[in-house]
Amino acid sequence: MKARVTGIVVILLLSISPTMPGQVVSDIPRDTTYNLRSATLKIKRQYPFAEPAEVILDPCVQAVPGIVYRTLGDRDLHMDIYQPISSKEGKIPCILCIHGGGWASGNRSLLAPLAQELANHGYLAATAEYRLSPEARYPAGVIDVKAAVKWMKRNAASYGIDTNRIAVLGTSAGATIATLVGNTPGHPLYQVTDEGSTSVSDRVQAIINIDGILDFSDPAESGKDTDQATPSAATRWLGTTFRENPDIWIEASPLTYAGQHSPATLFINSAIPRFHAGRDAYIHILDCFGTRNTVFTIPDSPHSFWLFHPWFDTTVEQILKFSETVL
Repeated sequence: MKARVTGIVVILLLSISPTMPGQVVSDIPRDTTYNLRSATLKIKRQYPFAEPAEVILDPCVQAVPGIVYRTLGDRDLHMDIYQPISSKEGKIPCILCIHGGGWASGNRSLLAPLAQELANHGYLAATAEYRLSPEARYPAGVIDVKAAVKWMKRNAASYGIDTNRIAVLGTSAGATIATLVGNTPGHPLYQVTDEGSTSVSDRVQAIINIDGILDFSDPAESGKDTDQATPSAATRWLGTTFRENPDIWIEASPLTYAGQHSPATLFINSAIPRFHAGRDAYIHILDCFGTRNTVFTIPDSPHSFWLFHPWFDTTVEQILKFSETVL
């Protein structure tokens, strides 16, 4: 599947600011170690043919950048929306995209090509920022994404969103958050209490998990902290090691909440087993309740494959195939 060749060429640069011009963010702690440039340099060591994905935005898709979806004091959280401006269906399904970066780094621009290509195929797609661990630890980012879901429902009429056809998509750490969000609608641990939000549901109809772990108690994650001077990404996000407080690690695991009301779930995985932690147990639970789930593993693929050709088109193809059925 190749991106369309008409419209405006949107080039994803090797480093893109996660904020809009004029936004003052100098006082927000930031970890900039994970970005497209660093991911490209890492992947090219083993896959020299890999190239960052670029997408040509269809002329019938409108980009609406820098929308403030949540304000916390003087801190604004933003999302970028890619909206098909004409649809025979009227209301259209929505896919909310959540970036990765070890819950500490990365920004919403990383998923712009993916969101743009989904919009080219008729979905309203959005990329949302959320608070990362240098700024606010778990569960802040989870609550932010739930606030983004609620914002999209409150503003559905303005964008033509069908509130009964919403999927949350995440990559890597963002996939863990997306799966947690999808499995905990209305859960007291993750309440959004913003004005105007309490009466709006945060329930979604589907989850798209792209290489995100589901079980923090898996030894691949919980056994990492052998050196206090170099805590794992999970420890930095959760604020404690597994040995010190295993309960919080289990609490933050999407697997903990899988059950009868879990949404349909798609897994797109790399060939790296670590990023499958908890997946098989999660699928077993969904199978027990007859909930649709699909696994697609890309052979000989690196983590962050969704950012690059030749894996980008396959990723999009699998998302579309799943979404056409469940949304």
